[in-house]
Amino acid sequence: MAGGAAPRDALTHRAGYDENFLGPTVPLPTPLAPDIETVVLPYTHFSVVLRPDRRLAAATAVCIDGQRLLAEVIPRDDNWRFDPRLPEDRQVGEDIYHDNTLDRGHLVRRLDPVWGEPAECEAANDDTFHFTNAAPQANVFNQGKKLWQGLENYLLDHAAEFDRKMTVLTGPVLHDADPPYRGVQVPLRFWKVAAFLQDGSLASTGYVLDQSPDLSRDTGRAPAPAEPGGPPPLGAFRTFQVPVADIAELTGLGLGPLPACDLMPLTRAPAERWKRLESHDDMVLNG
Repeated sequence: MAGGAAPRDALTHRAGYDENFLGPTVPLPTPLAPDIETVVLPYTHFSVVLRPDRRLAAATAVCIDGQRLLAEVIPRDDNWRFDPRLPEDRQVGEDIYHDNTLDRGHLVRRLDPVWGEPAECEAANDDTFHFTNAAPQANVFNQGKKLWQGLENYLLDHAAEFDRKMTVLTGPVLHDADPPYRGVQVPLRFWKVAAFLQDGSLASTGYVLDQSPDLSRDTGRAPAPAEPGGPPPLGAFRTFQVPVADIAELTGLGLGPLPACDLMPLTRAPAERWKRLESHDDMVLNG
C-alpha cells in the first residue's frame, strides 16, 4: 500500500538524528567526495542522507533507546509515501516495486525509532514509511535476512551498556555498476554500523548484507535482467560481519570515530576478513 505525499509542512519540526545521543559524538555519515550531492532529511529520532542522483539514501542514522521502545504496541499500516520536502522525481516511489518480486526494504527499521512519549512513537512509526527510507530488496526470506533484521535486537541485549542505548547507521552500497531497472539502479549490497558504549567507551561493529546473484561475479559488471524489462536476478541474502574500515572504503562515507573503535580485529587473515554469519553467536563483540 502506498499513499501520496503529506502536506509540505508536516515534517517541518522533525529534529532528526542526534549525533551526541551516546555522549561521544557519532556524526551523520556523508560522502567524502565533494562532488556528490546529498540532501539531509530529519525525521523522528533518525535522519536520511539522500542522494538525489540515485534517488536513494546514501546513509541513514537512528538513535535507539532500548529501555523506551514501544514499537510492539504501535500498529503497522504500511502506508508508504513521498517526502514532501523533496520533489517526487528525486525519490524512488511505488513504480519500481509494482508487479514484481522487489520489496520496499526499510533502511531504518520500523522498530528502532519508536520510543519515547506516545506522540513521538506515532510520529516515528509513520516517518519510517517514507520512500526515502526504503531501497529495493529481494522478497525472499532466508536465514541471512533473518540475521540482518535481528542485529539491533541482539546488540541491544548483548553488547550495549546497561542503559541499552545505541545508534545505528545503515544504507545501500551505491555502486556505479548496480543494475538498472525502471530508471533506478538496484543496490546489490547493504551496510550497517552499530555504535554503543562498552565499559564506558565508544565501540562499533559493522555488517554487510549481500543480495548479489553470484558472489564470484565481477563487481564492475552489472547482472542482466532475467527477462527483458524484468528486475535483475537477486540472490539469497548473505550477512557478513566486516571491519568498519571496509564499510567506509566500500561506501566512500565518512564514519567519524567508528573505524577506530571497531570490535572486530583487523588482524584477521584476508580469507576471514569478512566473516559470514550463520547465527548471532558467530559475531565478534570482544575486540
